[in-house]
Amino acid sequence: MTHRKAGPAAHGPTSAPQATHGTALAGSTAASPWRALPVILVGSFMAILDTFIVLVAAPAIQADLHASDGEVQLIVAGYQITYAVALITGARLGDAFGRKRLFMVGMGLFTLTSVACALAPTAGVLIGARLAQGLSAALMFPQVFSMIQVLIPAQQRHRAFGALGSVIGVSTVVGQLVGGLLISADLFGTTWRPVFWVNVPIGLITLALAARVLPETRAPQARSLDLPGLAVLTMALFLLVIPLVEGRDAGWPVWSWVSLAGSVVAFVLFIVVERWVERAGRAPLVSLRLFAERPFAIGITLVVVAYAGVNSFFLILSLMLQNGFGMSALGAGLEYTPLAVAFFATSLLAARWTPRHGRRVLELGSVLAATGFLATLLMALSAGGRLSAGPLIAPLILVGLGNGLLLPQLLNTVLGRIPPSEIGMASGVLSTGQQVGGAVGVAVIGVFFFDALTPHGSRVAQYAHAFGTAAILNLAIAVVATALLFALPREKPAEAA
Repeated sequence: MTHRKAGPAAHGPTSAPQATHGTALAGSTAASPWRALPVILVGSFMAILDTFIVLVAAPAIQADLHASDGEVQLIVAGYQITYAVALITGARLGDAFGRKRLFMVGMGLFTLTSVACALAPTAGVLIGARLAQGLSAALMFPQVFSMIQVLIPAQQRHRAFGALGSVIGVSTVVGQLVGGLLISADLFGTTWRPVFWVNVPIGLITLALAARVLPETRAPQARSLDLPGLAVLTMALFLLVIPLVEGRDAGWPVWSWVSLAGSVVAFVLFIVVERWVERAGRAPLVSLRLFAERPFAIGITLVVVAYAGVNSFFLILSLMLQNGFGMSALGAGLEYTPLAVAFFATSLLAARWTPRHGRRVLELGSVLAATGFLATLLMALSAGGRLSAGPLIAPLILVGLGNGLLLPQLLNTVLGRIPPSEIGMASGVLSTGQQVGGAVGVAVIGVFFFDALTPHGSRVAQYAHAFGTAAILNLAIAVVATALLFALPREKPAEAA
């Protein structure tokens, strides 16, 4: 079977939000596009790193800032929410005002918000800084895909996107290790704060290099901004996530249920607004006609579900390793390392195997990941207070192997049936779905985890029980994702080489 490639926008675990072609502006060209590539890849590295490095840092942040369980979840999920809702808008701003300009603005704001995160005196301030950091990442990250498409010749573009996929894979490994190293080093008695300070020198150096080597490009006809859609979607997501992360601590008051009900109304209003924008002849944030196509409707559900399980699993694992087992952040980072290395190795293999074997590679990955989740939860629930970190490594490697085969190629597979004219919009919607799924997964599974923490038994037993209980939901998510993957149509239109 010949499999159609969905385009470079879909390579790697995070896809391009509506990357469009454009032309370099006079007087602003680089001597070689390969000089520009390492600079823009730093943007993707930093955006992904700041998701994973905070997962390792979460227990230290909670202890130092006396943060509630809900506040910890918001520190993780808030970044992803603002990142998600602004991705498509960030891509359109780059098309209209210049991708180099938006990349540098995003990098500059990312650096400044990293300083704000590092200096945050309270959990509330840190949450606000993380929300702003997510917005800055959404300005910076889409320009990476757009500039690769514009600057790199088509016949060499696969090398650039291969490098991007490797960078994203490496950032997950580095996030675990560097986070653990920095927190364990306790530089100047600042515990978790260096996980944000590390962004500052990288950001400043990248800004200086970007000013020298990046050409400016714009789209010949940039899409208009959908500010009403952006506002309503943002409201809907916050109405959904805030009660999920704060409601349990507050005893599920009336406002939490009103907020959840309000989120349903807001999502319906978002559909109405998007239809109105499209009828008015403007570009909606999300083109609803995509959902009329069964492969895409299944595919977007699959992406949201799959990513809901990933970040939430890493959060509850970090909490168990550090708060339950009493491991240092470095020890927790080292516990993650075999999983992260397995993910990186199979993600490279998936890039080679998927063109030949198609969806079977993803199906194998999904089954392996589900098996790993099953093994970890059975181990946690059966061992209880006798559970230790060492025996968990083997099932965690299974999780890493499976997700390495599944996640990097998932978007490319979902996009395989989308007409070329819709690839930009579809990839943007799927990218947003990734981040929304991650944020909602952290919120929902966090509720199960913290609710299952009881004062009975040893600390290890308490956290093993909570982890096992929450991991049941992770397993259910993996099973649903596997079923959705098998439900995707197998046939894909052939594309001439």
